[in-house]
Amino acid sequence: MKRSTDRILTTHTGSLPRPPDLIAMIDAQENGELYDQTAFSDRVRSAVSEVVRQQVDAGVDIVSDGEQSKPSFATYVKNRLSGLDGQNDIPRIFADRQEFSEWNSSQNLAPSRLAAPIRPTCNGPLGWNDRSAVDADIANLKSAVQNVQVEDAFIPSASLGIIAEIMLNEYYLTEEAYLYALADVMKEEYRAITDAGFILQLDAPDAAMGRHAQFWDKPLEDFRSATALRVEAVNHALQGIPDEQVRFHLCWGNYEGPHNYDVPLEDIVDLVLKVNAGAYSVEASNPRHAHEWEVWQDVKLPDGKILIPGVIDSTCNFIEHPKVVAGRIVQYANLVGRENVIAGTDCGFGTSAGPSKVHPTVMWAKFRAMADGAKLATDQLWG
Repeated sequence: MKRSTDRILTTHTGSLPRPPDLIAMIDAQENGELYDQTAFSDRVRSAVSEVVRQQVDAGVDIVSDGEQSKPSFATYVKNRLSGLDGQNDIPRIFADRQEFSEWNSSQNLAPSRLAAPIRPTCNGPLGWNDRSAVDADIANLKSAVQNVQVEDAFIPSASLGIIAEIMLNEYYLTEEAYLYALADVMKEEYRAITDAGFILQLDAPDAAMGRHAQFWDKPLEDFRSATALRVEAVNHALQGIPDEQVRFHLCWGNYEGPHNYDVPLEDIVDLVLKVNAGAYSVEASNPRHAHEWEVWQDVKLPDGKILIPGVIDSTCNFIEHPKVVAGRIVQYANLVGRENVIAGTDCGFGTSAGPSKVHPTVMWAKFRAMADGAKLATDQLWG
């Protein structure tokens, strides 16, 4: 994993908007409609190549495949694994959405099919249905980075916790058994990514968002206990993978909303740092969490680890001023060391395939502002 040894490097959280024609193919695939599999594979390949080039042009040093092949950052696993054939029609409850129900209703006037997917459940033994999909993601990114200059590249993968939260267990006797069954299956995807020489990013919104989405009506300790179990299972799945090839991303839900029930970072940071990862990606620029740089005044980032604070917001169309970005970077660098900071985004800009909350043209401008801010911070930190 590259570090900011002589300048501040830039990256993001992984998911990026898909082109409209690819979205149409994903929509057909997800809803059991006829589509051309060969044309889909070809379009995914070209979309990955395009989006990698766009990242480089926007000043991103550590790029991803943009999750162009996936309907969402987590639900893609139902297409790859067996045992996830049940259906849960009960909507997820978010504490803030419940309190501000009128606002919540106003956000769902015309949701797309992809934005509100059916939630499967685990109703049988877990296994692989389509292991080749992992290999295709790897091959597409390998091809895309051959003709561009990048510092590093990563592929996001769903954490065990977010899979278990979205796809509830109806088969295994305990939640622990379900998590370790997931670990024994998903470790194949994790290891395939790292064996190919890429960084693995584990997307784990459950580690923060789970508090107000799944444990909103329970004591904090119940949430912490569940998170601790998920961390243990993740570390089981990561056995044999060097820490420096793993990034761990947590967030409080990639949506513009009240977020007044978000669990404070200080209440979970000890659990987060127990994940066997070389870098930790956290929201750090939106109005609910922009103050949490203060956590690192009291919490020591473990030796050799990297912090990837979000320095641009992924839920709004404001383009951050480069000086604002630079200030955020310098703030973190002064606390944990400049070589231990990589500038990132709060979350993904294409969490689900479909219309983006942030228009793609604005998103690329935000990325350029991040790159410009990283240059300003570099000037300040290296003089």
